Formats: sequence, C-alpha cells, structure tokens
Amino acid sequence: MADRYEIRLPALRIRQGEQFIYTFGVDGKRIHNFTTVSRVHRDDIDLRGYQRPEVLSHIRAIRRYLEADGAMLPNAIVLAFDDRVTFEPIRSKSPVDYVAVGQLVIPVDESLPDEAKPAWLVDGQQRSAAIRDADLAEFPVAAVGFIARGEAEQRSQFILVNNTKPLPKGLIHELLPDTKGQLPTPYARKQLPAQVLARLNFGDRAAGEPFAARIATPTMANGYIKGNSVLKMVENSLYDGALYQYRNPEDGTGDIDQLVLHLNYFWTIVQVTFPDAWELPPTKSRLTHGAGIQAMGYVMDALTDGVPTRKLSGLKLESKIAELREHCAWTSGTWDFGPDQTRRWNGIQNTPNDVRLLTSHLLRAVR
Repeated sequence: MADRYEIRLPALRIRQGEQFIYTFGVDGKRIHNFTTVSRVHRDDIDLRGYQRPEVLSHIRAIRRYLEADGAMLPNAIVLAFDDRVTFEPIRSKSPVDYVAVGQLVIPVDESLPDEAKPAWLVDGQQRSAAIRDADLAEFPVAAVGFIARGEAEQRSQFILVNNTKPLPKGLIHELLPDTKGQLPTPYARKQLPAQVLARLNFGDRAAGEPFAARIATPTMANGYIKGNSVLKMVENSLYDGALYQYRNPEDGTGDIDQLVLHLNYFWTIVQVTFPDAWELPPTKSRLTHGAGIQAMGYVMDALTDGVPTRKLSGLKLESKIAELREHCAWTSGTWDFGPDQTRRWNGIQNTPNDVRLLTSHLLRAVR
C-alpha cells in the first residue's frame, strides 16, 4: 500500500445552524492512520493538545470485551478534522434539506508525524486505543466529525462533549485559558480565573514570583499548591473583592497583566513573611493548603480592595502581614480561635466552615 492515499467513506452531512457535522462508519483499526490523540501538554508556556492521558486499565477492559463474542460499541467517537478533509455530495434529492448524502474524503500520509495528521480525536480515546490493540482484523465503529477552525475550537468542542462526563476538573481548568466559543456558564465563569492561574504558574520563579511552578496542574506535576485552591481564591476576589476592579462585568474579560501584578505583589509579601511555610506542601503547611490560600485571599481583599496596583506600595502591607506571625500556626503549634476554639496546626481542613473560621481569625488580627 502506498504511503499516501485517500480513504473515502459514505457519510451524511447534517447542517446545524451555520455548522456541519458528518456521521459515518469507519474501521476502528484504521482510525490512527489519519487521527492523532492530542494529549494535553505544555510547549514552554503555551498549551498544546487537550486530551486526558490514556487510562490503561480502562483500555485493557475494553479490549477484553472487544475480543469476546458479541461485542458492540454503539457510542460514536468524535473527530475534529482540518480543512484537508472534504465532503463530496452525491447528486440525489434528500427528503429533508438539512441532510445531504455523500462521501467524506480523508487524505492519509503515513510519513507524517502524529501532530500533522488531518484529524484529532475529541472523544473516544480509550475506545480507539482498545480497538487498535485488540486481536481483531477489523472493528467498524460509528463516528461523528466536524471541520474545526483551529485548535481553540477543538478544545471548546472537547469541553462541551465531555460536559456531562466526570472529566477531571484540573484538566478542564487548564484547557479554559486557550478555549474559544460558547461554554457552559460554570466554565465561562472560571475562564478568566484560569487564565490568571496559568500566568501565575508560568511566571519567573528565579525573579521570586510566588506562584511560579508551584501550582499543581496536569502539565505541572511537580507543583504542590492545588490548582483548585488558587482558582477559588482568584475567582472569589474577581467577583467580590480586590481584583474586581480589573474585571469587565459586561463580558467577563479582565486586565490580566494588572491582575497578575496585584496578586504577585501581595503574595510575594506573604512568601517573604512566611518563607518556610510557603516552601512546604499542604500536608506540612496550612499556608499552602486550600484553607490557607483562600483565607489569605480574603485578607488580600480586605487590605487592598479598591487600590490599583500603582498605589499598592503606599499601603505598607509588609508591616500588616508581619502582624500575623504571632497569630498563625502554619506548620506547628496550635491555632487560638477563642474560648474552646483551639486547634492543632493541621486541624484546619479545606471545608467552608474552617475557611470561614480561619478567615475571621486572620482578619481580626490585621484590623
């Protein structure tokens, strides 16, 4: 077989508003000839890909099922094509004007690296891997495809397709900054905080930026501060705190440069005031724990609300944060929250009640 050829598949083109989707059947053994599975990773700072890592145990289970008698996979896989893939309609009248019958023409060049293939697997990663590895000559599957306008649209479709599935939150949050298109309201609300989180995480650690390379995400496995903790802190402040001033409430966008500058200014002071606690993971420090990150975020709001970045130096935050030293038990000792309210240093948990308790304690200390 030649290295370059075309796969022609009978297909239906279905119009949805101004978009088209294509539904067709294809031998699952041939999918990887023209499709790449883009696992999420970073190239320097920029996000590349959007798929979760393969779940090997799940793939093995599907493979065992496929190799048994009577196996059936009725759910369609979803593919995002680039403009090298075309649809050739057959000149026959359709009983409905939104469906056309024809052939989907997919070019195959086996010499191309994976990232240069004309299709991306949006949904069905484990199923396609199981079919690829199964001891079968062929296994046709149902597929749905669309021609995407760039990788940002592919990410958007990936999020939408997986919106009803238990997709890891960390993966969704890492995809959001580089995603375009309509998103469910809960994800749209988190898009700006996720953009800020990404900028914080990929800052200059050598220059002392406090969150640089410290936030744990799917592409920053060595981070020790939970991404969701930082995301909650940023989101709380954006909607009802010091960071609100940099956000456009009309369209949800924000001045990311100023947001990052404000956060880095405050949290650098926290880092310098509590250097040992800042360098430890949440199991050994309640400062980098979800409760500590959120509570100190509320302290930031109380001390800097309405103050733009250019005026932050006039607040003398160093002395105010220093006042917290005698009231904090980030890594040892006990928290004194009042009569009958004493806790061991690690007795604070990342629950709404404990976050409120710690926040109230810290705010009393700085006021």
